[in-house]
Amino acid sequence: MKDDYTKHAEISQALIYCRVSSTKQRLEGSGLESQEQRCRAYAEDKGYLVEGVFPDDVSGGGDFLRRPGMVALLSYLDAQKGKSYVVIFDDLKRFARDTEFHLKLRREFAKRGARIECLNFRFEDSPEGKFIETVIAAQGELEREQNRRQVVQKMKARVENGFWVFRAPVGYKHVPSPTGGGKVLVPDEVLAPVVRAALEGFATGHFASQAEVQRFLESNPHYPKDQKNGNIRPMTISRLLKKVVYAGYVEAPKWGVSVRKGQHEGLISFETFQRIQDNLEGRKRGPAARADYNEDFPLRGFVDCDCCGNSMTAAWSKGKYQHYAYYRCVTRGCEMKGKSVPRAKMEDGFEEILKGLQPAQGLFELAKAMLRDAWDMRLATAQGDKDEFRKQYQDVNKQIEGLLDRIVEAKTASVVSAYEARIDKLERQKFILSERLENSVPPKGRLEDCIELALKFLSSPWNIYKNGDHVMRQTVLRLAFSEPVRYGQNGVYGTPKLSFPFKYLRDNFLMKSEMVLLGRIELPTSSLPMTRSTTELQQPTILRASEELPY
Repeated sequence: MKDDYTKHAEISQALIYCRVSSTKQRLEGSGLESQEQRCRAYAEDKGYLVEGVFPDDVSGGGDFLRRPGMVALLSYLDAQKGKSYVVIFDDLKRFARDTEFHLKLRREFAKRGARIECLNFRFEDSPEGKFIETVIAAQGELEREQNRRQVVQKMKARVENGFWVFRAPVGYKHVPSPTGGGKVLVPDEVLAPVVRAALEGFATGHFASQAEVQRFLESNPHYPKDQKNGNIRPMTISRLLKKVVYAGYVEAPKWGVSVRKGQHEGLISFETFQRIQDNLEGRKRGPAARADYNEDFPLRGFVDCDCCGNSMTAAWSKGKYQHYAYYRCVTRGCEMKGKSVPRAKMEDGFEEILKGLQPAQGLFELAKAMLRDAWDMRLATAQGDKDEFRKQYQDVNKQIEGLLDRIVEAKTASVVSAYEARIDKLERQKFILSERLENSVPPKGRLEDCIELALKFLSSPWNIYKNGDHVMRQTVLRLAFSEPVRYGQNGVYGTPKLSFPFKYLRDNFLMKSEMVLLGRIELPTSSLPMTRSTTELQQPTILRASEELPY
């Protein structure tokens, strides 16, 4: 039998494997460097020539095939067939902390003719040596599982206390708690407003689909993109819309922690979050946005053909010397099918409609006065609403207590599961009622501070449409009109169906402008004396104004 000296002389090439459990340990600590230094000293002492170093900064959960450094090491051995290597580890725990994978990895090295040496453990092929090696590997697995359990228990306890223990979602960042005891979430100054706009926009219908939310976030230079081409994956948008953390709440379903109030500030209200979930599930979903939207045709999908009632499409047509923009109907059997309408003609006509929505200054002042009166009425009834919300909140609490009593008496898992689902639904209802209770009384302040944007929109929808981007234009269309407008064969738009604010202003104007006394309708050149009864003087006649009448 050859002695150790002879073996060492035959195996002069060495490979070093180093590992830490996380990228953070690699960046902030010196674990990899210290391991490599000790392994090099060991190799020099043994007379080995170090041919390569393979570091890892992931644990792989016990599976060595999930460690990039270990995979690279095995691939290197495969590429050096016929050579004998000794693979050096700093500690047996760096080899594998799972008994099953420890034995598998040992077989992989043996299959490649590589010998394993460790600084603090001597591998032996005797039955006693294999037994001790297995025991130590099992001990490492036990420590790993115990550490994992301890970490999960601590994280679960923090979630139960309202802390978000996972990676900070986009729009937040982790900072040390001012009271000590870990880190807390705080809104990111740059990204929080962007995320809030995306969430509230989807909840209110500003963004009619997830595709519009995606385009909005992709257009923001600060929002992180998860694809090399600068786009965001649709799954990322879906996950963003489903995160309850943005409402100021936390949960951990895999640990059995239900939704509860968090220790951080929410970007949106829980009611807004619930409205988002309703939109996602289709209960209150708006019209889907086109995936092939084009800023060259802002009216595509919003103008219907007056003949068939279907939406008109739009595209560029190639002429002899240049391209021309047209809108057209493509519905089979329609009289308008294939008849192209120049973009300028259609959009100029729509421009006149939008310009006509701008109310006269006097009527706009009347609208502001009405809003002030409504604001005063809201303040007067706010306290009554608050009492009603408090009553509803107490009623939901009683329902939850009753269901908890039933769970104790339930004997089948299906019944318990049904009760738990009902309780979860009631808990979410409690969150909404709690927010309504807290915000039922409007904040103190001037009315203009609260309705400034609404008044700005009412006063000049055309200016907003003209100067806005594609998303803003689509928003103006949805807010100003209750239905798509119709375009007829004669090249004229039909009477548009306006949203409530503009419809009210129009009707109010017509009512105030068309009331005239019957005695005033006369020929100005008549020289005959007029005789009328008192009844005639007191009876007004309503004359319908033309649809073209401006505000």
